[in-house]
Parts: sequence; C-alpha cells; structure tokens
Amino acid sequence: MSTFIPEDDDQDEDENFEHFKVVADPGQAPLRVDKFLIDRIPQLSRSRISAASKNGNVIVNGVSVKQNYKVKPHDSVSLVFAHPKREIELIPQDIPLDIVYEDDYLLVINKPANFVVHPGHGNYSGTLVNALLYHFGKLPKNKKSEVAYPGLVHRIDKDTTGLLVIAKQEETLTNLASQFFDRTTARYYYALVWGDVTEDEGTIVGNIGRSHHDRKQMTVYPNGEEGKHAITHYKVLERLGYVTLIRCKLDTGRTHQIRAHLKFICHTLFGDERYAGNKILKGTTFTKYKQFVENCFQILPRQALHAKTLGFTHPVTQKWMEFECDLPQDMVDVLEKWRTYVKSKAISD
Repeated sequence: MSTFIPEDDDQDEDENFEHFKVVADPGQAPLRVDKFLIDRIPQLSRSRISAASKNGNVIVNGVSVKQNYKVKPHDSVSLVFAHPKREIELIPQDIPLDIVYEDDYLLVINKPANFVVHPGHGNYSGTLVNALLYHFGKLPKNKKSEVAYPGLVHRIDKDTTGLLVIAKQEETLTNLASQFFDRTTARYYYALVWGDVTEDEGTIVGNIGRSHHDRKQMTVYPNGEEGKHAITHYKVLERLGYVTLIRCKLDTGRTHQIRAHLKFICHTLFGDERYAGNKILKGTTFTKYKQFVENCFQILPRQALHAKTLGFTHPVTQKWMEFECDLPQDMVDVLEKWRTYVKSKAISD
C-alpha cells in the first residue's frame, strides 16, 4: 500500500504540478521514458519513477505517455504530480464542521458543497484540513503518503456532499487506510443523472485515467490500455422522465470515478459542469422545458452527487459502524421539481 489517500472519484484535482523537466539532447537515441528519467533524475528511486510512468504522471511534449514510450531528440519530458513541489503551510482556521460522530479515535463529518477537502492549487486556505487543525490540533500523518494531509483517510471533491471519516490517532489512520485499500468499507452515493437508465441495476467496469484531451477530466479506457482498474455498481431508485435518481456503490476509489463512469455509459451527472452535465442532455426543445431545467441548475449549481452512506469496522472496538446523512437541501429541492414536472407532464399527455 503506497498511500493512505485513495484516488477518490470524489476529489477534484484541477491541475498537476511539474516537479522535474528534462529536454532530450539533439543526439538522443531512442530510449524508454522510464529509463530516460531514471538516468537523469538520480534523486528519485527507480520504483517511484516506474510508478509515475504507470500512473500517467509522465508528460512528453504536453501529452501523457506510457512507460514504454521511446524518447526522441528534443523531446520535453516532465514528471508531474497533483501537489506542489513545496509543502503547503497548513494554517488552522475556525471553520464550522458538521460532525455526525466522534470518539477518541476518529470522527465522521457531513461535508457541505463548495468545501475543498485539502489545500491545493487555488485553494490554500478555507479547506477541511484547515478546519480540522483548528478544532483538533495535531492530527496523525501517514509517513508513507506522498502528500501527508493530517487525519485524511479518503476524500471527496469540492462540490460533492456527504460523509467522510477522519482519523485522530496514527494507529487509527493506518487501520482505516488498510480497510479502504482492501475494499472492506461500504460507500454508497446518491446521484441524479441525465436520461432514463435502462437497467434497474448494473455494474460499470473500466479503467480510469486522465484524459489526453482535457487534463481536468478523467476518462474511461475500457480495454485497459491505460488508467487504473475501477468498478462502480448502480441501482435505480427513482425514474423521473429525462433524469434518474440512482444509488452508486464503489468497489474502487479512483479520481472522479462515479462522474467518469456515468458519463461513459451516457448518463452524465445532472449539473456536472466538468463533464458537460450542466447542459440539457435529454428532453424537448420547448422553451418552457429549457426554462425549467435552467431553474434546476440555479437551485443546484453543482454535480448532483451525495456520499450518503459510509460503513467501516472501528479500528479499536472492531465493531461495524455505518452512518447515513440526509440529502442536502439543493438536491431535495431539485428532485421535488422533477417529480412535479413528471406529474404535470403525465396529466397534460
């Protein structure tokens, strides 16, 4: 296990940061890019460079490449990661937390929308980590983590709401990290998606990696040619004409997993600007309908995704613990609008 923070569907990673850059000589003979970097960045271990190559962190002339890419003369080769080169100074800030459960070892919070989990590009303060440091002082860091943000076991992105577990002790952090890595936790998300999902339930399997066309998006590589293995199970909860409310269960935790997987099966999250879900993807061309959808977007100006259920084994008591939190008001209001719309349409038809 290399890190305690899984790459969750749920963490918004807007930008990678360049840590090293090497330009190949004019007489460079063809050489695998991982071997090229091992020769030229001696301060990094062979295993770390190999892992970076596999994970899409090697960029040649602006494009992510596989580890078997052959470097050519004048190629510009960069090694990038999702964190800045210098460690961000973590400043405690008095930010209210919605605590669902707390004991001496851990706490579970309900994260609101528009709340970044940890500091990063464009968000160096006002994050959950800043709040945690203020409320709890010193929190444990995992020494194996590339970015050791205190207390974090997993993460969800800025505009996804719902449950997160935070470790208050080092042993707790290690134990919970193992549970997430071994997939023995339970994580259920409620999602409102575009379109009438055909099957009542199903499973999406497809590697997820960063898009070559838009570095801010993740994409699905169904043939496994790159990216990381990812599995999402879904179940239809309510059909509302042009949209569907579903429940998603994660078997893996990849960056933007639910968002990318649902777009892949043509059921993009409602309101998801990053994946074009903030446009009318299903429905009529009537002005009245367009106005109705625009009103929904105004009520819910984000992706309609909520981490509703979180279950894990308590690291100390060894008892199974499961928590649920209600849908946020913006999702509740939009669902009610769609229910009203469906009823009125049925009557008019």
